[in-house]
Amino acid sequence: MRRAVAVLGVDQQRNITKMLEALALRGHVAISGRRGRQRYWDIPERVYPADLPTVDLETATRHRHERRLAALGISRSRGPQIPGEPPYVGEAGEEVEVEGTAGTWRVHPAYVGLPFEGRTALLSPFDRLIHDRVRAEQLFGFEYILEMYKPKAQRRWGYFALPVLHDDRLVGKLDATADRKAGRLVVNAIHEDVPFTGGMTAAVRAEIDDLATWLGLEVSDV
Repeated sequence: MRRAVAVLGVDQQRNITKMLEALALRGHVAISGRRGRQRYWDIPERVYPADLPTVDLETATRHRHERRLAALGISRSRGPQIPGEPPYVGEAGEEVEVEGTAGTWRVHPAYVGLPFEGRTALLSPFDRLIHDRVRAEQLFGFEYILEMYKPKAQRRWGYFALPVLHDDRLVGKLDATADRKAGRLVVNAIHEDVPFTGGMTAAVRAEIDDLATWLGLEVSDV
């Protein structure tokens, strides 16, 4: 199959990928390995251990909800159907209300009452904290859209803007470009969703410097 896929057009490859993912959700195929971004598929009997316990649908669903809530910390019980993996957790955890938001949430009991120490970080657009855009806006009042597929003139924040976390708030977006040929991390703009204090500005700048160092580049503002 891998040899056949290699000569297909982009749309055909995308259809085959969707078909395989749909079969995986139904347990008919499984990912047997990866090489870079390439996934290799096989039948489940040759991927999963033979002695795995068999559970009924209700038990499996409850286990999935508990694991999802442990990963997210807080989530809605249910909501509208969306493509892909849904972010809802059923009746897992404990029901809570979050000040400033409508309705109720489910929270993982292990995280309740823990001490919190905030930090400043530049997040990937795919970070689980903001991956669910509706959840991010409901919890943090943070609006975000990945604009790489928009025409340049229609972008508000940039081609691949990085959400900015400061303490327990999402406070802005960084529009930066890695110009590897010139050896520069070009800061096109820092969009402030809330007015930055001097301390916030310094913390964000320190994160930009760390990012540039990690990439082996020098910071350069437009």
